[in-house]
Amino acid sequence: MPSTPLSPPTPEPPTVGPLPPEGFRRWYGGWDPLDPTTIAEFMEGFDRPWWIIGGWSIEVFTGVSRAHEDMDISILSSDAEAFRMFLGERWTPWNVDDSWFRPFDARFSDVRPDSQLWIRRDAQSPWVLDVPFTPDTGGRWTNKRNPEHTEELDAVTWVAPDGLRYARPEVTLMFKAAQSREKDRLDADVALPMLDDASRGWLRDAVAAIDPHHAWLGVLQ
Repeated sequence: MPSTPLSPPTPEPPTVGPLPPEGFRRWYGGWDPLDPTTIAEFMEGFDRPWWIIGGWSIEVFTGVSRAHEDMDISILSSDAEAFRMFLGERWTPWNVDDSWFRPFDARFSDVRPDSQLWIRRDAQSPWVLDVPFTPDTGGRWTNKRNPEHTEELDAVTWVAPDGLRYARPEVTLMFKAAQSREKDRLDADVALPMLDDASRGWLRDAVAAIDPHHAWLGVLQ
C-alpha cells in the first residue's frame, strides 16, 4: 500500500516562541559580531551599495552608547548574488527566511527579497554579520513593510562622520515601530526627541501607512 505523501513542515509552529539565548547558542552557535570599526574592511571590494542598519544606526545618530547583540547591514535584494560571489569561499552565508534556515550557496541560490543572511567563517566559527535584504524597484529602495513606498537610496541613508553609510534614524525607527522589544522602545525614547521636523514627518507618514492606529503617531504630531 503506497504511503500518503506528507506535506512539508511549517517553518515554526505558531505555539513555539523564540529560543532563549542559551538555546540559540546550542542549536545555531554564538555571535562575535563585527562593528563600525571593522565592517569597512570586511566589505572592501564589494562594489554595490551597502549601509548599516539597526541599533548601530541609532547610536551613530544619537551619540548614546548601548549594547549590541549583532551587526546589521543591508544590501539591495537584486545584489544578493553579487554579494554571494563576493563572499566566495572565505565566508559561509546562510539564508534566514520566515524561520527557515538554509545555506546560501550554488545549491540554494534563490532567496526571497525580504529575507536575510547570517554570515560566519565556517560551522565551527561564530556568526559575525546579519544582512537583511532590502527589496528594490528598479534600483530604488523599497519599503518591505509597504512595497508601494519607494525612494532613492540617498534619501533614506546618510554618511556619518566615520565615513560609513547608515540608515537614517527615522527609517530605522519605522522598522522598530513594529517591534515590541525593550531595546526598540529604548532606541525610540532616545532618538525620537532628536529628529528634526522633516524626519518626524517622514516617520509619521510611514508609520501611518503601515498602522494608522500606532501609538507613536500621537507623539509625532
